[in-house]
Amino acid sequence: MDWLHKININIALQILLLFLVINTIGALITVFRRPRSIASVFAWMMALIFLPGIGFLLYAFVGRKIDGEVIYLLNSHHQQRISEIGEIIEEHNQRFDDGKISKSVELLKDYFDYSEESPITRGNQVKIIIDGQQKFSELFRDIRKAKETIHMEYYAIFDDCIGNQLLNLLIQKAKEGVKVRVLFDPFGGRTTERFFKPLIAVGGKVLPFITARDFIRKTRLNYHLHRKIVVIDGKISWTGGFNVGDQYLNETKRFGYWRDTHARIIGTASFSLQEIFLRDWNASVSKPEDYLEYDEKYFRLPEKAEYGTTQLQVVADGPDDEDQILKGGFIKMILSAKKRVWIQSPYLIPDDSMLDALSIAVRSGVDVRIMIPSMPDHPFIYRATQYYANFLHKKGAKIYIYNGGFLHAKTMIVDHELSSFGTTNQDIRSYALNFEVSAFAYNQEITDELAAIFKADLLESTLLTSDMIQAQSKWLRFKQAFSRLLSPIL
Repeated sequence: MDWLHKININIALQILLLFLVINTIGALITVFRRPRSIASVFAWMMALIFLPGIGFLLYAFVGRKIDGEVIYLLNSHHQQRISEIGEIIEEHNQRFDDGKISKSVELLKDYFDYSEESPITRGNQVKIIIDGQQKFSELFRDIRKAKETIHMEYYAIFDDCIGNQLLNLLIQKAKEGVKVRVLFDPFGGRTTERFFKPLIAVGGKVLPFITARDFIRKTRLNYHLHRKIVVIDGKISWTGGFNVGDQYLNETKRFGYWRDTHARIIGTASFSLQEIFLRDWNASVSKPEDYLEYDEKYFRLPEKAEYGTTQLQVVADGPDDEDQILKGGFIKMILSAKKRVWIQSPYLIPDDSMLDALSIAVRSGVDVRIMIPSMPDHPFIYRATQYYANFLHKKGAKIYIYNGGFLHAKTMIVDHELSSFGTTNQDIRSYALNFEVSAFAYNQEITDELAAIFKADLLESTLLTSDMIQAQSKWLRFKQAFSRLLSPIL
């Protein structure tokens, strides 16, 4: 019987070996079938080889490239209409003299304007808001005053207290005859169209973003609508880091105070946010009657009393564009810096090109400061963030750990006339996988305001030191290093 037992073991080992060989060959074919970054290839190879079977199931849902239908629908918008909107913006720009700007800022403007989809807009009124209570109080005030249209898209709208307050307010406006349209990502707030049924019942229109439609067959699970946009009556707009949920109002024990950055905008920069909404909406509709034409009422010029002094360039990016426009813009900002680069981001998982840019800035004598949270909302991502924080500290960057709650702001400050805010994190997911939007301000007042906020946050922060890194346990360092290996697919 011993010989029979040995034969069975040998057969089992041969079957296991055959399975591993087939799994490895399958992994090689899978990751090299389409062009992708070396880091992404390496990360997926690890997942597919060291998680036999399970790795392929994971890849089927989150590893495949975005399908051609999504790219077509997002890029089949009316180019002629975009040009017409750009002409209106340019004509309006002639009313303003926003002062002289440096050559490096001019080059960044040209970089974003290359495709003519992100025109520079002048004379905007911008209000920076960093507190959730204030953000929703003022947003709700604007919604109550809406006369014609409310266009809204969010990554996360939760079925909680503030989420239901928003829903009830939108229902009220729909009953008043205001055209209410809401675009959302079901995976962000884990809400479905059922939550919005009362709004739909009174004439509101609600759509899940196209990547959530037929996500199993189309394997779009890894691509999310991370934008936060509200446009009211074609003139007042909102964008930034806040989603809709009680946790953003400091109502949850897990995160405590939620420190974010959002902006209320009046001016032709709202036209760019409106155009992004229309593009996303039209890509997501399944009924022809829900398609939106580029009507004049969606693009209202501000009154003279509403003029501001800020030049803004609103830029959208996503996996439908392989150029990673936003990441390139951040790199261009960093390399143009003469004195300072100050960054706030909840996630710090840069790719090699961003690491190189930050290292070059440090070696050039630029004051590079990066602020990250002191607590995780995603364990793997936070450990990877810690790894890169340690790495950049060793390169000479000053890393600050915010202790006043959860830091969710996504801002960058360069010297004294250039800054950005929006939805884009400093991580590979925001660069390549999420649909994002960020606003770039060419204005000393806004830049100084964001810098003052950064300085105030420093009072709630701890500077990362070599001693602190040295005191980290071996187990923690292992988790950081392992998470870093998976960072291209987190």
